[in-house]
Amino acid sequence: MKICVLPGDGIGPEIVAQGLRVLDAVGEKFGRTFETTEALIGGAAIDAAGEPLPAETVAKCKDADAVLLGAVGGPKWDTIDPAIRPEKGLLGIRKALGLFANLRPAKLFPQLADACYLRPDIVARGLDVMVVRELTGGIYFGEPRFDGEKDGERFGYNTMTYYEHEIRRIAKLAFEAARKRSGRVCSVDKANVLDVSRVWREIVIDEHKNYADVELEHLYVDNAAMQLVRDPSQFDVIVTGNLFGDILSDEAAAITGSIGMLPSASLGAENPGLYEPIHGSAPDIAGQDKANPLATILSVSMMLRHAFDMAEEADCMEQAVEKTLEQGYRTGDIWQEGGKSVGCTAMADAVLANL
Repeated sequence: MKICVLPGDGIGPEIVAQGLRVLDAVGEKFGRTFETTEALIGGAAIDAAGEPLPAETVAKCKDADAVLLGAVGGPKWDTIDPAIRPEKGLLGIRKALGLFANLRPAKLFPQLADACYLRPDIVARGLDVMVVRELTGGIYFGEPRFDGEKDGERFGYNTMTYYEHEIRRIAKLAFEAARKRSGRVCSVDKANVLDVSRVWREIVIDEHKNYADVELEHLYVDNAAMQLVRDPSQFDVIVTGNLFGDILSDEAAAITGSIGMLPSASLGAENPGLYEPIHGSAPDIAGQDKANPLATILSVSMMLRHAFDMAEEADCMEQAVEKTLEQGYRTGDIWQEGGKSVGCTAMADAVLANL
């Protein structure tokens, strides 16, 4: 199994290194062999090659079965030409690999319940939601679009568009993800107002005929945003378009109160998928062994589950993370009174000991 590793910028190299240590240990435990190759992206690529996504990086990624990314960006590159900013590398690799779906789990670990922004009685019911967001269509990419003047005043518009095949493939992916979880999908749209949402709902219902073992419900986006705060325990998998997914996935992540714990995956029709923590490059603590590697370790777990269909290995890794938290180990971003303060390497050491 071939993995292309993109350490990137800031704390990226540190957290990726720890994620790979845990991956190697899981491989040894289960008799699996992983072959890794490294490539440049983001600011590191700009410094070395003058562009955020060298052709060599794209080739290495396409030749792999999965891609593991650390983080991109930092103030060092804030003043350069926007056309070659580090973030262009991330957008570029998503496009090059045809990644149309973003899977972002928002899980509240019981050991970190005090960090959650919700009331204790809501927290007690649990929070474990997977937001499946369509990534390459919708209003962010629809044509026509316009930014200018009309009738003597500023005027602009964008167009929300979806083809049937775009909806069907994201719905299929959501149903497949639900089969690996609790078997429930909530499709979020605005079908009471938007024509495109009525098409969305119709196609999702039709695709559901192939997944009779999965429950399907529908919510309007405004109600879904409210329900996510009122009682997130009612959700398993949420599937929605690009705009609504952008908002709901950030909302779900924020209410956990521990963004440094959250992984993500961007998937296409085939491998390789792109797996990365959702936090940024944190250049202020880079190189100081202060970063939290757990989101990267959990991203590796997602890679095992979704790219290689290794559920047992993924479960092992996730259980080791939970046990590490139960033992009180905390990096600075999730520090609690009475915890054991550790750095990036020591946190990974604890996870390794708990495998």
